[in-house]
Amino acid sequence: MRLAESLIEELEREAKSTVRMLERVPTDRFDWKPHEKSMSVGQLAWHVATLPLNGVLGLKSKVKEVGGVGPRPSPQGGQDLVATLNDSVAQLKAALQATPDETLIKERFSFVRNGQPVVSFPMIGLIRTVVLNHSVHHRGQLSVYLRLMNIPVPAMYGTSADESVFD
Repeated sequence: MRLAESLIEELEREAKSTVRMLERVPTDRFDWKPHEKSMSVGQLAWHVATLPLNGVLGLKSKVKEVGGVGPRPSPQGGQDLVATLNDSVAQLKAALQATPDETLIKERFSFVRNGQPVVSFPMIGLIRTVVLNHSVHHRGQLSVYLRLMNIPVPAMYGTSADESVFD
């Protein structure tokens, strides 16, 4: 099995859980935030829905300039979070299918600040860390937002207080 196939399998599995989370984000409350320093639920959900695009861009550019935290984008109007996630995942799957194992192992991706590397890792690390692990992290954050908004939290890896994976 190629590395890309293994990554795609994990991406698809995690995307199914992410869909269940994004389906519950209330579009009429996109501006809600738990704290003044926090992202709004709309910004966070949009970030989660578009995270796979970081993998697409990273595989192409191999570098990303980082800086301070600026304004975060939010869904516009009636943009569908689930459709956006599905499109982002499809784009990453296509990029991974076109990427040889050797590239995933030997070529590197770097975050740079003012042209100087901040962190660098193999391309497979880009997918594992910047896409998959990062998505799981923010999906967990989104589950807390939903709980604070009194919206039932879906089961992810096991039973939540609101539903069981065994039902």
